[in-house]
Amino acid sequence: MKRVLFVLAFGSMLAMADSWSGFISDSMCAAKHTGANGEKDAKCAQACVKEHGADPVFVSDGKVYKIADDSKSKVADHVGHKVTIDGTMNGDTITVNDVKM
Repeated sequence: MKRVLFVLAFGSMLAMADSWSGFISDSMCAAKHTGANGEKDAKCAQACVKEHGADPVFVSDGKVYKIADDSKSKVADHVGHKVTIDGTMNGDTITVNDVKM
């Protein structure tokens, strides 16, 4: 019985996996950065994360999503970039499985 429940739970987790396109910004400026201002958005987001301790966030269609603590290292090299994220969402927090520019 436990094995069946595990399979059902794991299967439902896979069904919730999805992908989104957007911009990796910072929690201080968040949706002010969409990547539309190119290098200016990128440099500001990178400075806020690296120098001011802001958390990376994901902005898609004007909505700001938190990045799960265990996923922040996966987006660290992509702060300031337009990306596609594969992962799962719980409320307004995304757990990242993969990120691509």
